[in-house]
Amino acid sequence: MPGFKEVQYYLAGLWLLIRLDPRGFRYLDMSERGVNRSFWAIAWCLPPMGISWLWWRQVFLRSMPPEADVGFAFYLRLGLVELANWFVPLVFAGLLLLAFRMGERFAPVVVSVNWLGVPLSYINGLLLAMVVFLPGSVGLVSLLLLAFMLAQVFVLARILRMICHGHPLMVGAMTLVLLVPSMILSEYLQHFLGIYPV
Repeated sequence: MPGFKEVQYYLAGLWLLIRLDPRGFRYLDMSERGVNRSFWAIAWCLPPMGISWLWWRQVFLRSMPPEADVGFAFYLRLGLVELANWFVPLVFAGLLLLAFRMGERFAPVVVSVNWLGVPLSYINGLLLAMVVFLPGSVGLVSLLLLAFMLAQVFVLARILRMICHGHPLMVGAMTLVLLVPSMILSEYLQHFLGIYPV
């Protein structure tokens, strides 16, 4: 598992790409080994995922009778939703790149998106922690979550602009493919697995 210093190094590369500085690619390992190692980002995201699961448990139990509770199966299902949200958009992105004969850009997309998920998960976790531990902050957090979603679109589009060499249609399509399926999939799987609030 990559250590903190290595993750910092990758994030420094992403920051350069967000600033449209091509030197950022030097910080990211685009080899097959680098692609495989980038999935360790999931492990790095486990703490904020745990916070989001606690928040979802709170929301779920509010819709249930007072004596209701959830067990290990509830968290296992949430984990399955998280994994689907992580992998399915990457599969769609790969298919899109193959369709436009840009398959060589799949590795940079995977590495960038995976490591970008780390800071985004921690920001999201921090906002949800405010809801869990400061119930009166719901209104403020709602506004912050909206701003966070817009920032996420902006940041991802900037990185994809560098990877796709500025092709606006491709950048737009890739941004949609990496963000929209996870939104749709989350709600569908939560209903299907019985973990969506009634």
